[in-house]
Amino acid sequence: MGVWLLNNFSMLSLVAMVVGGILALSLVGSELAHRRWPSLAEGAHNDMVGVVLSVFGAIYGIILAFVVVTLWTQLEEAEAVVSTEASDLEQVVRNVRAFPPAERSQMEAAVSVYVHAVVERQWPLMRAGKAEHSVTQRQIDGIYAVLQAYEPDDGPRRAFYRESITHLNDVVAQRRARLTQSHQELPLLLQVLVYGGALVIIPLTFLYGNRSRKVRLLFVGAITALIGFSLLLVLVLDRPFAGGISVSPEPYAEGALARFW
Repeated sequence: MGVWLLNNFSMLSLVAMVVGGILALSLVGSELAHRRWPSLAEGAHNDMVGVVLSVFGAIYGIILAFVVVTLWTQLEEAEAVVSTEASDLEQVVRNVRAFPPAERSQMEAAVSVYVHAVVERQWPLMRAGKAEHSVTQRQIDGIYAVLQAYEPDDGPRRAFYRESITHLNDVVAQRRARLTQSHQELPLLLQVLVYGGALVIIPLTFLYGNRSRKVRLLFVGAITALIGFSLLLVLVLDRPFAGGISVSPEPYAEGALARFW
């Protein structure tokens, strides 16, 4: 559900739906609670509500901060993996310039097929949270096949040949890491703590009493809006390859790889 929302709605729409929806429900809930129990307006329970909100808010804030920092770190790691894979492919393209024309052309063609498969075929699947290793398996095997069929005949070419193999092995490692990250999501326990905590704290704000209706709704709305934006941030960062704030495939079309586009 989260992936579908991220891929089908703009950030502004998500803010309106998630934050606006939570805010509207909380304000309506506060109004209904005070109509059902008019004595809440007297503020007799404000001391107790304040203590409970402070305790729950502190615990929930720590959990939320931990989750956001973790997800942001995962996003940065995913960007680093993509950048490293593209850089290793660039190094392969540069190294094969020392090869004879026929082998160089074959290697460049094989790398071109691979980067196009990654961006045009594998990336849409990754945005949907699917890790399909088979989509680019044939293309990466094709690069290896070209290298395995060529035997360098002098020292400099042997050095570039060994470097090409090293960087290609790194490409395979980064490719696996990228695909693994594409379908990872927040563990169920943390999801329960994040979203369940919001379901506990927001209704507690309904118990806050004040004779001024505007002050009460402002209190409820401010806390709810902060929680709503935090939940939206968790939703957006949970999938590093989906939505508006996501890892871009642009590194595969930059530098030495730009000529393949």
